[in-house]
Amino acid sequence: MDLLSDIIGVMRTGRPAANRMRVGLPWSYRFAPYEGAGFHVLVRGSGWLLMQGRDPVQLGPGDVVLLPAGDGHVLSGSRDGAGAVPFEHAVADPSGSVEFLCGKYRLDRRHTHPLLAALPDLVHLPARVGDHSHLRGALDLLAAETTTRRPGRDAALAGLLDLLLVYLIRAWFDDHGHLGWPRALRDPAINTVLEAMHRTPGRPWRIEDLAAEAGLSRTTLTRKFTDLVGQAPMTYLTHWRMTLAARLLRETDLGLASIAQRVGYASPFAFSHAFKREFGVAPGHYRAQSSSSPGSG
Repeated sequence: MDLLSDIIGVMRTGRPAANRMRVGLPWSYRFAPYEGAGFHVLVRGSGWLLMQGRDPVQLGPGDVVLLPAGDGHVLSGSRDGAGAVPFEHAVADPSGSVEFLCGKYRLDRRHTHPLLAALPDLVHLPARVGDHSHLRGALDLLAAETTTRRPGRDAALAGLLDLLLVYLIRAWFDDHGHLGWPRALRDPAINTVLEAMHRTPGRPWRIEDLAAEAGLSRTTLTRKFTDLVGQAPMTYLTHWRMTLAARLLRETDLGLASIAQRVGYASPFAFSHAFKREFGVAPGHYRAQSSSSPGSG
């Protein structure tokens, strides 16, 4: 069980997108808040990323920034971001001295997974030589595919974007191994419990069962799991079950009875009650909202 891939796969909706652009001086672009995560790679030149409530971040060639919560921001050639226009109005300049690669992933923000919520609003990965070589390799491939029209381009872009998101999160985990979720994924007992929940979410788990999987007492498991994951084991299990249920409601025509069974509830009534407590709406209403929202396909 690959926990990070499982979490990203369930949270993501729609298809990722990316584009590459070269611009001349001066340049300044505004990116509106987005229901997902976004990233930028400065391929050449220099610039600044500006977000409300934080100091400007200077960017150099090869620098990468990930915005896990999709916050609005400005990407600019000047520190004050003067004259920023919506990125949708950007005009490419093939002879320009600045080039950047931008991309985005649509995520279901109505029920953010605690692993993604643990990331800061801005992840800056400077282009230090030798750091995160796999990430650099994926970026080189992605940059090449955004400028080609060869057969299979769309499939290659989608696969590389999925890979890039994993590598970006991995890179942040590698640089912050002392924090909760990075430690949880490296802790044998806690990782075993997380994998068990993700592998068989429909099993009628009890805290005793999870403690046995971990080889710990119930008290020790609860304390350690809560410390690293940020939620008690049974609370996390409920959150994950509802996250899975939300995906099934978005992406399938399964009835409530079938979904309830898959996520560990004995009846549609019990499932509906739990789902409404987590999402604030009944499952049927959630499904209707998802089918009518942009990018839901």
